[in-house]
Amino acid sequence: MKLVVFLLAGSLAGCAVLRPDAGEAQQVREIVGTAVTAVRAAPEEQRRRLTHAQQMYASVPDDANRVRLAALLATLPPPWRDDARAATLLEPMVGRRPETPVTQLAGMLAASVAERQRLARELRAAELRVEAAERREQSATERADTLHRQVEALKSIERGILEREERRRTIQR
Repeated sequence: MKLVVFLLAGSLAGCAVLRPDAGEAQQVREIVGTAVTAVRAAPEEQRRRLTHAQQMYASVPDDANRVRLAALLATLPPPWRDDARAATLLEPMVGRRPETPVTQLAGMLAASVAERQRLARELRAAELRVEAAERREQSATERADTLHRQVEALKSIERGILEREERRRTIQR
């Protein structure tokens, strides 16, 4: 029996030597699982999971807790989503060597957040262009209305002048 336990322990130790990132792979599975579960949860549960991740990171600011918090900040819906904070958390890990499962997840999340931020900037720029075009159109419409009123006023003045001249001619005859 002792021999079986010894062989089993040796096998497990051998697996750990062959797969040194197995512990990190498990952490990545937990982080992804937590994020997926939180996204599907009710808003109160989402808030609770985010608060828990913030507390975990505050107490132990290691890579796993950093990525866990960033994953929730990047995947939860508003009002809990905070791409800027997620990017800040992930930045120190992006491109780190050697690549481990946690740093690979951090890189993927950082790329996703960066793309969403880029799209948000482009959308905002497009909205600003539309607003500027609308203001220009409104200004042009107002100028056209002003010019139309001025033309009508000039026509009215011209009619008045013509009527006075006509009356004067009638009186002179």
